[in-house]
Amino acid sequence: MFLPSLRTSLSLVFAVLIILMSTLLSITTSSRSTNELEEKIGNTLSEISYQMAENLDHFMWSRAGEIEVISKSDILRKPTDPRRVHEYLEDLKLNFPSFTWVGFLDPQGTIVASTGDILVGKDISARPVYKNALASQFIGDVHDAVLLAKLLPNPTGEPLQFVDISTPVHNAEGELVGVLAAHLSWEWSRQVENSIMKPIQERMEELQILIVSKQDNVVLLGPKAMVGQPLELASIREAQAGNNHWMTEQWPDGRTYLTGYAYGDGYLNYLGLGWTVVVRQPVDVAFESVGELQMSILTIGCLAALLFAMIGWFIAGIVAKPLKRIAVAADRLRSGEQVEIPYQRSYKDIEILSSSLRSLVDNLTRTENALGAMESLAHHDKLTGLPNRIALDSYLDRAIHKAGQNATALTFLYLDLDGFKNINDSLGHAAGDQLLQLVAARLLSCVRDGEIVSRLGGDEFVAILHTSREQAVQEGLRIADEIIRHLNEPFVIEGQEIQIGCSVGGSVWPTDGEDPIATMRLADAALYASKRAGKNRTTFTSTAEDR
Repeated sequence: MFLPSLRTSLSLVFAVLIILMSTLLSITTSSRSTNELEEKIGNTLSEISYQMAENLDHFMWSRAGEIEVISKSDILRKPTDPRRVHEYLEDLKLNFPSFTWVGFLDPQGTIVASTGDILVGKDISARPVYKNALASQFIGDVHDAVLLAKLLPNPTGEPLQFVDISTPVHNAEGELVGVLAAHLSWEWSRQVENSIMKPIQERMEELQILIVSKQDNVVLLGPKAMVGQPLELASIREAQAGNNHWMTEQWPDGRTYLTGYAYGDGYLNYLGLGWTVVVRQPVDVAFESVGELQMSILTIGCLAALLFAMIGWFIAGIVAKPLKRIAVAADRLRSGEQVEIPYQRSYKDIEILSSSLRSLVDNLTRTENALGAMESLAHHDKLTGLPNRIALDSYLDRAIHKAGQNATALTFLYLDLDGFKNINDSLGHAAGDQLLQLVAARLLSCVRDGEIVSRLGGDEFVAILHTSREQAVQEGLRIADEIIRHLNEPFVIEGQEIQIGCSVGGSVWPTDGEDPIATMRLADAALYASKRAGKNRTTFTSTAEDR
């Protein structure tokens, strides 16, 4: 029976030990990395879908507001001169380029004046843009062009799609004198999409945004082959139920995607058209970096195994005892214990060996720690270091549980800086960024341990306070006053003293509502009440009290 020499046996055992340890670390690291990366990317997709839905609703709210304001002009309320009305509409289209066509209809539904004189004299009383706007403002869903398809320029040759906005026009006596109608080209949705996708395209490959209508779940925006087709997915059903999250699911093309979803439930007084936004990325693309990491760990392990097998071959006779101690530590490490490879000083070669093993384990551990750091970055705003919306959602779950146990309240403070845009425009974005960092520091000084200040975007922040239920509004007002006072103090940026204000809206859970998310939106609405009341003050939902 052939028995290998100690030198051969030790070299082989040592090589196998290193490979096994590297394989175990590779499997453990890749499994943990996959879970953490899935969570990170999923939350990112969820946030992108929420931003897209919010931007779409904000855009539609802005356009609806513009049409409403335009309808109050004296030229339209007293439409005695069609040419003057025509010139007014042409000016509107020039100043509001998002409107592809604007027309003014008489009370019977005949077009009196329009941009480009298109369809003038045409009776469109049977069209929804007229019928649905006789009583109040009408906003229609995305539809193909019917009357305007051959009358408007179309360099791409693709079917034109519009969103209709129309509103009744009344004279000073309240009598209907006509209907103001406008068509928005659906191309603006591509602009919104590009504004969100551009910053992340390089780091998130094969990312796609789709907009799905509420009626029949038809794709309004997305890959060309899918536009106009119905789409049935669990994520769409979840979004239409009012949820904003993510999931891993199989799509009709047979591929599995990480899918973030959100529902467009309107903005302020605009109720929305019920669009669902889904953002997807193929799973194999999303997890590509994990496979590369696993291969790197295995490669390092194999190279280390080869190196230490050669060293073991030459020093087998004198290193058996120290090697046994190292093998025992490696075996404990393989079983999941947090131990270090012992540092051996018996011989120079053993010292090098143990040091190399310690470095290898340290490098592999550092790789795992780097993944933890990536997770931390995903939960914090890059500019200010404050928690972002993902961290806010996570914190809110814990805060609700704690408040329920202690029978306390959560006070939401929505904050918006007054005068920030002027500083950004006059001193530049670098100064604006520096100002936001200084504001973040002052906001943190105003809240207590266990409470949170989060940056939602731009110059908007939200603070969540733990307060007693009986004194929630009083405590919230006190903290809000302290925040306003701190932010009213001058900031020094680039040698200049700068002063800003801060408008605050507040609400209390569960006093103002059983749903924490809905209660937090009440604070957002209260913020706009502070803005309308003169800014640099606090308005609470429950008391409508200004400070």
